[in-house]
Amino acid sequence: MLTLEQLNNATQAEFTAMLDGVYEHSPWIAEQTWHARPFSSLAQLKRSLIETLRESPQEARLGLIKAHPELAGKAMVTKSLTAESTNEQSKAGLTDCTPEEFERIQKLNADYNAKFGFPFILAVRGPRGLGMNRYEIMATFSRRLGNPVEFEFDEALRNIHRIAEIRLNDKFGTEPTLGNLVWDWHEQLACHSEPGYAERGELCVTYLTDAHRACARELADRMRNECGFDEVTIDAVGNVVGVYHGGNEQGADPQAKRLMTGSHYDTVRNGGKYDGRLGILVPMACVRELHLAGRRLPYGIEVIGFAEEEGQRYKATFLGSGALTGEFNKGWLDQVDANGVPMRAAMANADLDISTIDALKRDVSRYLGFIETHIEQGPVLNALDLPLGIVTSINGSVRYVGQITGMASHAGTTPMTMRRDAAAAAAELVLYAEKRGGAVEDLVATVGMLEVPNGSINVVPGRCRFSLDVRATTNDVRDAAAEDIRNELKAICERRGLQYTLEETMQADAAPCAPEWRLRWESAVEALGLPVFRMPSGAGHDAMMLHRVMPQAMLFLRGLNAGISHNPLESVTNDDTELCVRAFQNLLNQLASDLT
Repeated sequence: MLTLEQLNNATQAEFTAMLDGVYEHSPWIAEQTWHARPFSSLAQLKRSLIETLRESPQEARLGLIKAHPELAGKAMVTKSLTAESTNEQSKAGLTDCTPEEFERIQKLNADYNAKFGFPFILAVRGPRGLGMNRYEIMATFSRRLGNPVEFEFDEALRNIHRIAEIRLNDKFGTEPTLGNLVWDWHEQLACHSEPGYAERGELCVTYLTDAHRACARELADRMRNECGFDEVTIDAVGNVVGVYHGGNEQGADPQAKRLMTGSHYDTVRNGGKYDGRLGILVPMACVRELHLAGRRLPYGIEVIGFAEEEGQRYKATFLGSGALTGEFNKGWLDQVDANGVPMRAAMANADLDISTIDALKRDVSRYLGFIETHIEQGPVLNALDLPLGIVTSINGSVRYVGQITGMASHAGTTPMTMRRDAAAAAAELVLYAEKRGGAVEDLVATVGMLEVPNGSINVVPGRCRFSLDVRATTNDVRDAAAEDIRNELKAICERRGLQYTLEETMQADAAPCAPEWRLRWESAVEALGLPVFRMPSGAGHDAMMLHRVMPQAMLFLRGLNAGISHNPLESVTNDDTELCVRAFQNLLNQLASDLT
């Protein structure tokens, strides 16, 4: 097995030979990366190889893609694959295709090559490293055929880097054991899904359904029986709370101050397995390692699986974390779901005692702060080939729903100069919002819903409904953009002779991450040999609620498939998850050092 010491002391020729086969038929990548020695970690070596390729000319990157064989293609039939490719395609079962499956893959290969001009590349060992099956491969093949050429070029390179990562693990004889553990925990937790979704293999876990309560029990059981938490409870709103006491060699100290961490375990309908849950399972793995080592830190760790963040069953977002900050709205109890079930009744059915909700408010003097790990839910880290990113601020947001009213009229007989077209006005607003949102860094503006009620193909639209969502890293930037868009809406409607209504439905303040805690995350990532990349969070998180009462900071983990989230394609790799756990451990150790 290779060691970093061997690589660091190798000549350029030796270095290149040692990494032979990592990148298919492309020894030049290792040859150029030799100049970046010495490497302090395998993660740093992987990153250096990626940077070599990112800095190379387009022609060189295209050559690397074309150096790869087709899946179940001619090279496999003629047995001319490299040993690495043979192993990977065999593990995926591609050598066992039926004649019909083989014919289908050949058709996919031909269609893909015709559209993109290079072979379809897929890391068939998959996100867990154990191998995708041929049915998953063919489904991915079909889906990616619809991608734009530029996107698919980059996606091919991302898969090549994943292939290289797994091959490097094999050469070094290393296994991401903690990443595998957390990855497997996600799979097991995802077995709980609601009727109507479970039958289709989809994931849906909304507040206090049977699937939701099963998730809570599984988390609590794992905290108690596998991870060694000292206290485990399911509280009055359904939060799963695990406490690992601080202490020293003499034993536990239940009175020691605590670090709070966690995220939510509910999901959107037909969502992904990692949104929220990563932020529960990563610290659980860290506590497990402390327990197995018989080690106490000078502070306690409180891991919380927040019961509700998504607002899917009831219109009550951040219900779980809000209860801890004393902001649980008792008016929520009388809300009813789509089946007419009041929240109050759902909580009684779950044996939750609503009379004790007020007692959930935390005494912030007992806490050092709040940290959260989360899947990015966006494409930035994926596009940069970076596994981890440090959050600088959680964007503040404001949302509206509106309607523009004009006059419905005959599409054939109404001259263009005499129309009062509500949809055309809305289209102007959409384009203005896009332009205004792009005018300032880290500002976004989105019209996500656009509807012409009772529209017809031959009628000038008389009404148009729309939504507007504006987000920015500061409230001032958000509010300035929202005001400009509102003014533009007014001007458009006055010019076109239209009426409009606009109702604000939600406003959330920006939550800048505490500088001292953000620096701890940066040091934790840097210690892994990875570059420090800072980025805002465009999505809301439980950390926003805790921000109101204590310092908070977040770490993002790269998602696959262009970082898609709230979607079944949401995914992470075991290697990235390993780095996330290690970064969390680094922060815990750094904090322990700071306090002693």
